[in-house]
Amino acid sequence: MRKILFGVIITLIVLFTFKYCGDNQKDKIILQESSTLIEEQIKNVGKLVVTEGHFSEVFNYKNSKEIFGDYFTSEKKALVVVNADVTIAYDLSEIEFEIDDVGKTLTILSIPKEEIKISPDFEYYDIQSDFLNPFEAKDYNEIKHIVKTSLNKKLEASDLKANAKNRLISELSKFYILTNSLGWTLKYNENPVSTLDALQGLKL
Repeated sequence: MRKILFGVIITLIVLFTFKYCGDNQKDKIILQESSTLIEEQIKNVGKLVVTEGHFSEVFNYKNSKEIFGDYFTSEKKALVVVNADVTIAYDLSEIEFEIDDVGKTLTILSIPKEEIKISPDFEYYDIQSDFLNPFEAKDYNEIKHIVKTSLNKKLEASDLKANAKNRLISELSKFYILTNSLGWTLKYNENPVSTLDALQGLKL
């Protein structure tokens, strides 16, 4: 009787051991699959052009050159029409992140800064100059510098950057949806992201 009871106990122990090991192995496989899926989803995200804008400017360029002191002044001028396309993009493939398999946590460590590209198109009208003060390459370079400075100021005063951030947060919300559906936790630095609304309060 004791041998039979002992045999039954040994059998149960073996069965429970196999079941426990099988469950653990299954959990590990699911965990690895989830981790791989999250990592691939982040790495597959390329450059995100989040905002496009257009600016138009008209500039009156003037340059005076004194000849023989104050006795004679030679002036050159031009009317410059500028149409510029502006794009703001994020290269999300450069996101730095950590995956904690044990704690089921995806931590986004840093997000690359926005890439601002301004592509101006210059049209010159009514260029006036003379032999003593001709239009030169430095004049065109100065015009480009003035235009670039002006366009940057307009960009800062516009809502393009704010719109770009909103689009970025919308894209990051996909990571939250993915991790949440897998039972994982999303963090930005050390701040857990518990809801989609919490993304709005992050300082990116």
